Amino acid sequence: MRDDSRVRAGRALRLALLIALALLFLIPFYLLVRNGLAAESDITSPEWTFFPSSLHWGNVNELFGDTSVPYARSLLNSALIAVATTLGTLLLASLAGYGLARIPYRHANKVFYAILGTLMVPAAVTFVPSFVLVSSLGWISTLRGLIVPTLFSAFACFVFRQYFLGFPGELEDAARVDGLGHWRTYWRVVVPNSRPVFAAVGTIVFIGAWNSFLWPLVIGQDRNAWTVQVALSSFTTSQVVRLHELFIAAAVSIVPLLVVFLFFQRWIVAGVERSGIDD
Repeated sequence: MRDDSRVRAGRALRLALLIALALLFLIPFYLLVRNGLAAESDITSPEWTFFPSSLHWGNVNELFGDTSVPYARSLLNSALIAVATTLGTLLLASLAGYGLARIPYRHANKVFYAILGTLMVPAAVTFVPSFVLVSSLGWISTLRGLIVPTLFSAFACFVFRQYFLGFPGELEDAARVDGLGHWRTYWRVVVPNSRPVFAAVGTIVFIGAWNSFLWPLVIGQDRNAWTVQVALSSFTTSQVVRLHELFIAAAVSIVPLLVVFLFFQRWIVAGVERSGIDD
């Protein structure tokens, strides 16, 4: 009986700890929603209340009706950029990873180490040359300028290569017996059986593209080319800080990320486990 009581006590303690950590994790989301639906006076009041005196649902209409900040357009731009960047990165990185892992080539390791070497180059070193190149192509304030320079990901190549090194060779052998080449083997056999790693890498790339700030700030010089992160920064100026709009805009901006993460979470864990990152 003592052992049973200890087990129950341990489970209760772990459950209480998990609940406390979950509540701690949810505090930032609570603050976003609470302040986003409050008046400026409730946000800046020295007397804190768990809920504002009244919920101002009109703050949402004010956010999307603000002519000085095209927030709806910024959300659309971020969605287009994040989706295009994710799809492009998955295609390029998976092809590179598959080629380095499964196609015999005597210089494959050298190419792989060169790709890993790019991870050691600070982003500040390549930022100005990338901007000059994009500017010379006339891609300033265009989706091409915001998407194309970000498609290469050495980290994604590394993850895919590590995953494909452990991919069952029997499936590829069966594909070759059926007369499939490398491309059709990759597309018809490898990709359908590699959904976990695609979901894991795709989620990471999508979140990174959605949260990107510096590159869209420099390239998206026209207001119609703003992304959601650039639009968020416009609510804070040297003259005024529109707190209620800033909070409700931040709350709206994280909704797509939550949806993507919740939809792909089971594949994310499986993809990381099977990618061999810890090897």
